Amino acid sequence: MTVLPAFSLAGRRAIVTGSESGLGSAIAAAFIAAGADVVGADISVAAAQSGTRSAAGHLRLHLDLANREDIAGVVQNAVQALGGIDVCVNCAGIGGRAPAVDYPDDLWDRVIATNLTGSFTMARVVGEHMLAQGSGSVINIASVGGLVGYPGSVGYQASKGAIVQMTRTLAVEWGPQGVRVNAIAPGHIATELVQRQWQVEPELKAFFLSRTPLGRLGDPGDVAHAAVFLAGNASRMISGQILAVDGGYTSQ
Repeated sequence: MTVLPAFSLAGRRAIVTGSESGLGSAIAAAFIAAGADVVGADISVAAAQSGTRSAAGHLRLHLDLANREDIAGVVQNAVQALGGIDVCVNCAGIGGRAPAVDYPDDLWDRVIATNLTGSFTMARVVGEHMLAQGSGSVINIASVGGLVGYPGSVGYQASKGAIVQMTRTLAVEWGPQGVRVNAIAPGHIATELVQRQWQVEPELKAFFLSRTPLGRLGDPGDVAHAAVFLAGNASRMISGQILAVDGGYTSQ
Protein backbone atom coordinates (compact mmCIF):
# COMPACT_ATOMS: atom_id res chain seq x y z
CA MET A 1 0.00 0.00 0.00
CA THR A 2 1.36 3.43 -0.96
CA VAL A 3 0.93 6.13 1.66
CA LEU A 4 1.80 9.81 1.61
CA PRO A 5 4.90 10.25 3.83
CA ALA A 6 3.03 12.27 6.45
CA PHE A 7 0.52 9.43 6.86
CA SER A 8 3.11 6.66 7.07
CA LEU A 9 3.67 5.06 10.46
CA ALA A 10 6.90 3.35 9.42
CA GLY A 11 9.16 2.99 12.44
CA ARG A 12 6.41 3.91 14.92
CA ARG A 13 5.98 1.64 17.93
CA ALA A 14 2.41 1.37 19.16
CA ILE A 15 0.26 -0.16 21.87
CA VAL A 16 -3.41 -0.72 21.04
CA THR A 17 -5.70 -1.88 23.82
CA GLY A 18 -8.87 -3.82 23.03
CA SER A 19 -7.04 -5.21 20.01
CA GLU A 20 -8.83 -8.54 19.68
CA SER A 21 -12.11 -7.27 18.24
CA GLY A 22 -14.10 -4.28 17.07
CA LEU A 23 -12.44 -0.89 16.84
CA GLY A 24 -9.22 -2.06 18.47
CA SER A 25 -8.73 -4.85 15.96
CA ALA A 26 -9.35 -2.49 13.04
CA ILE A 27 -6.94 0.10 14.45
CA ALA A 28 -4.18 -2.46 15.03
CA ALA A 29 -4.55 -3.76 11.46
CA ALA A 30 -4.54 -0.23 10.01
CA PHE A 31 -1.42 0.67 11.99
CA ILE A 32 0.38 -2.41 10.69
CA ALA A 33 -0.70 -1.59 7.12
CA ALA A 34 0.72 1.92 7.60
CA GLY A 35 4.06 0.48 8.73
CA ALA A 36 3.89 0.51 12.53
CA ASP A 37 5.10 -2.19 14.91
CA VAL A 38 2.16 -3.00 17.16
CA VAL A 39 1.58 -4.62 20.53
CA GLY A 40 -2.08 -5.45 21.04
CA ALA A 41 -3.47 -5.92 24.54
CA ASP A 42 -6.86 -7.36 25.41
CA ILE A 43 -8.62 -9.11 28.28
CA SER A 44 -9.67 -11.92 25.93
CA VAL A 45 -6.03 -12.94 25.37
CA ALA A 46 -5.52 -15.87 27.74
CA ALA A 47 -2.30 -16.15 29.74
CA ALA A 48 -1.25 -19.09 27.57
CA GLN A 49 -1.69 -16.98 24.43
CA SER A 50 0.09 -13.90 25.76
CA GLY A 51 3.21 -13.16 23.73
CA THR A 52 1.93 -14.84 20.55
CA ARG A 53 1.26 -13.12 17.23
CA SER A 54 -2.19 -12.41 15.82
CA ALA A 55 -3.20 -13.19 12.25
CA ALA A 56 -2.71 -9.48 11.49
CA GLY A 57 0.86 -9.66 12.79
CA HIS A 58 0.78 -7.77 16.08
CA LEU A 59 2.15 -9.13 19.35
CA ARG A 60 -0.70 -10.11 21.68
CA LEU A 61 -0.63 -9.51 25.45
CA HIS A 62 -3.21 -10.19 28.14
CA LEU A 63 -4.62 -7.01 29.73
CA ASP A 64 -7.29 -6.40 32.35
CA LEU A 65 -7.69 -2.61 32.41
CA ALA A 66 -9.22 -2.79 35.87
CA ASN A 67 -5.91 -4.17 37.19
CA ARG A 68 -3.13 -1.59 37.58
CA GLU A 69 -0.45 -4.30 37.82
CA ASP A 70 -1.65 -5.73 34.51
CA ILE A 71 -1.29 -2.32 32.88
CA ALA A 72 2.24 -1.79 34.19
CA GLY A 73 3.22 -5.27 33.00
CA VAL A 74 1.84 -4.71 29.50
CA VAL A 75 3.68 -1.41 29.11
CA GLN A 76 6.92 -2.92 30.39
CA ASN A 77 6.61 -5.88 28.01
CA ALA A 78 5.77 -3.59 25.11
CA VAL A 79 8.79 -1.39 25.79
CA GLN A 80 11.01 -4.47 25.91
CA ALA A 81 9.51 -5.92 22.71
CA LEU A 82 9.50 -2.71 20.69
CA GLY A 83 12.34 -0.75 22.25
CA GLY A 84 10.02 2.10 23.20
CA ILE A 85 6.51 3.45 22.63
CA ASP A 86 5.57 6.21 20.19
CA VAL A 87 1.80 5.73 20.06
CA CYS A 88 -0.78 4.43 22.51
CA VAL A 89 -4.43 3.89 21.59
CA ASN A 90 -6.70 3.54 24.62
CA CYS A 91 -9.48 1.59 22.93
CA ALA A 92 -10.50 -1.14 25.39
CA GLY A 93 -13.74 -0.49 27.19
CA ILE A 94 -17.09 -1.90 28.22
CA GLY A 95 -20.69 -0.74 28.02
CA GLY A 96 -23.94 -1.79 29.59
CA ARG A 97 -27.40 -0.36 29.11
CA ALA A 98 -30.16 0.30 31.63
CA PRO A 99 -32.37 3.23 32.62
CA ALA A 100 -30.55 5.52 35.05
CA VAL A 101 -32.87 4.74 37.98
CA ASP A 102 -32.25 1.02 37.51
CA TYR A 103 -28.56 1.22 36.60
CA PRO A 104 -26.84 -1.48 38.71
CA ASP A 105 -24.18 -0.26 41.15
CA ASP A 106 -21.79 -3.03 40.18
CA LEU A 107 -22.15 -2.17 36.47
CA TRP A 108 -21.40 1.50 37.21
CA ASP A 109 -18.30 0.50 39.17
CA ARG A 110 -17.04 -1.83 36.41
CA VAL A 111 -17.61 0.69 33.64
CA ILE A 112 -15.85 3.52 35.48
CA ALA A 113 -12.99 1.26 36.60
CA THR A 114 -12.38 -0.01 33.07
CA ASN A 115 -13.21 2.90 30.79
CA LEU A 116 -11.97 5.79 32.90
CA THR A 117 -9.57 4.60 35.59
CA GLY A 118 -8.02 1.96 33.34
CA SER A 119 -7.57 4.37 30.43
CA PHE A 120 -6.04 7.01 32.70
CA THR A 121 -3.65 4.51 34.26
CA MET A 122 -2.56 3.27 30.82
CA ALA A 123 -2.05 6.84 29.59
CA ARG A 124 -0.10 7.76 32.72
CA VAL A 125 2.25 4.76 32.57
CA VAL A 126 2.81 5.15 28.82
CA GLY A 127 3.13 8.90 29.28
CA GLU A 128 6.15 8.45 31.53
CA HIS A 129 8.03 6.77 28.65
CA MET A 130 6.89 9.33 26.09
CA LEU A 131 7.81 12.28 28.29
CA ALA A 132 11.25 10.81 28.88
CA GLN A 133 11.86 10.49 25.12
CA GLY A 134 10.31 13.88 24.36
CA SER A 135 7.69 12.69 21.87
CA GLY A 136 4.59 10.55 21.51
CA SER A 137 0.93 10.42 20.59
CA VAL A 138 -1.80 9.16 22.93
CA ILE A 139 -5.17 8.51 21.29
CA ASN A 140 -8.09 7.93 23.62
CA ILE A 141 -11.29 6.41 22.28
CA ALA A 142 -14.14 8.49 23.65
CA SER A 143 -17.65 8.48 22.14
CA VAL A 144 -20.36 10.81 20.93
CA GLY A 145 -21.94 9.61 24.17
CA GLY A 146 -19.32 11.70 25.95
CA LEU A 147 -20.36 14.80 23.98
CA VAL A 148 -24.17 14.60 23.88
CA GLY A 149 -26.88 12.86 25.84
CA TYR A 150 -29.09 9.94 24.84
CA PRO A 151 -31.07 7.53 27.01
CA GLY A 152 -30.02 4.22 28.51
CA SER A 153 -26.22 4.38 28.90
CA VAL A 154 -25.52 6.70 31.81
CA GLY A 155 -22.43 4.88 33.13
CA TYR A 156 -20.85 4.52 29.70
CA GLN A 157 -21.58 8.13 28.80
CA ALA A 158 -20.25 9.44 32.11
CA SER A 159 -17.01 7.50 31.58
CA LYS A 160 -16.59 8.79 28.02
CA GLY A 161 -17.36 12.37 29.02
CA ALA A 162 -14.57 12.07 31.58
CA ILE A 163 -12.24 10.70 28.86
CA VAL A 164 -12.89 13.90 26.89
CA GLN A 165 -11.74 16.10 29.77
CA MET A 166 -8.85 13.78 30.64
CA THR A 167 -7.66 14.10 27.04
CA ARG A 168 -7.69 17.90 27.15
CA THR A 169 -5.92 18.03 30.50
CA LEU A 170 -3.15 15.63 29.49
CA ALA A 171 -2.66 17.54 26.24
CA VAL A 172 -2.08 20.76 28.17
CA GLU A 173 0.25 19.13 30.71
CA TRP A 174 2.30 17.03 28.30
CA GLY A 175 2.42 19.27 25.22
CA PRO A 176 5.49 21.24 26.36
CA GLN A 177 7.43 17.93 26.46
CA GLY A 178 6.40 17.00 22.92
CA VAL A 179 3.62 14.53 23.74
CA ARG A 180 0.29 14.97 21.93
CA VAL A 181 -2.98 13.68 23.36
CA ASN A 182 -6.18 13.51 21.32
CA ALA A 183 -9.41 11.54 21.36
CA ILE A 184 -11.69 10.02 18.76
CA ALA A 185 -15.41 10.14 19.51
CA PRO A 186 -17.06 7.47 17.35
CA GLY A 187 -20.74 7.57 16.61
CA HIS A 188 -22.76 4.38 16.38
CA ILE A 189 -20.29 1.98 14.74
CA ALA A 190 -21.33 -1.46 13.48
CA THR A 191 -18.92 -3.54 15.53
CA GLU A 192 -19.73 -7.11 16.53
CA LEU A 193 -20.72 -5.91 20.01
CA VAL A 194 -23.07 -3.23 18.69
CA GLN A 195 -24.67 -5.64 16.23
CA ARG A 196 -25.37 -8.03 19.10
CA GLN A 197 -27.02 -5.15 20.98
CA TRP A 198 -29.24 -4.50 17.96
CA GLN A 199 -30.67 -7.99 18.42
CA VAL A 200 -31.73 -7.00 21.94
CA GLU A 201 -32.79 -3.45 21.04
CA PRO A 202 -33.61 -3.31 17.32
CA GLU A 203 -34.90 0.22 17.79
CA LEU A 204 -31.39 1.38 18.77
CA LYS A 205 -30.07 1.13 15.21
CA ALA A 206 -33.01 3.10 13.84
CA PHE A 207 -32.60 5.74 16.57
CA PHE A 208 -29.00 6.53 15.62
CA LEU A 209 -29.50 6.14 11.87
CA SER A 210 -32.38 8.63 11.87
CA ARG A 211 -30.15 11.22 13.57
CA THR A 212 -27.06 10.78 11.39
CA PRO A 213 -26.96 13.34 8.54
CA LEU A 214 -24.81 11.15 6.28
CA GLY A 215 -27.59 8.56 6.37
CA ARG A 216 -25.42 5.60 7.34
CA LEU A 217 -23.74 4.19 10.41
CA GLY A 218 -19.97 3.84 10.57
CA ASP A 219 -17.80 0.77 10.34
CA PRO A 220 -14.57 0.10 12.29
CA GLY A 221 -12.41 1.18 9.35
CA ASP A 222 -13.79 4.72 9.60
CA VAL A 223 -12.38 5.01 13.10
CA ALA A 224 -9.14 3.18 12.25
CA HIS A 225 -8.31 5.67 9.50
CA ALA A 226 -8.80 8.57 11.91
CA ALA A 227 -6.45 6.86 14.37
CA VAL A 228 -3.74 6.50 11.70
CA PHE A 229 -4.05 10.24 11.05
CA LEU A 230 -3.70 11.14 14.73
CA ALA A 231 -0.79 8.76 15.25
CA GLY A 232 1.58 10.23 12.66
CA ASN A 233 3.16 13.40 11.36
CA ALA A 234 0.06 14.42 9.39
CA SER A 235 -1.42 15.60 12.71
CA ARG A 236 1.78 16.91 14.33
CA MET A 237 0.15 20.28 15.19
CA ILE A 238 -3.02 18.71 16.60
CA SER A 239 -3.37 18.08 20.33
CA GLY A 240 -6.15 18.28 22.88
CA GLN A 241 -8.81 17.72 20.20
CA ILE A 242 -11.84 15.45 20.13
CA LEU A 243 -12.39 14.14 16.60
CA ALA A 244 -15.99 13.02 16.15
CA VAL A 245 -16.28 10.20 13.60
CA ASP A 246 -20.06 10.22 13.61
CA GLY A 247 -21.49 11.07 10.20
CA GLY A 248 -22.51 14.50 11.48
CA TYR A 249 -24.46 13.22 14.51
CA THR A 250 -23.03 15.83 16.90
CA SER A 251 -23.46 18.71 14.43
CA GLN A 252 -27.13 19.10 15.33
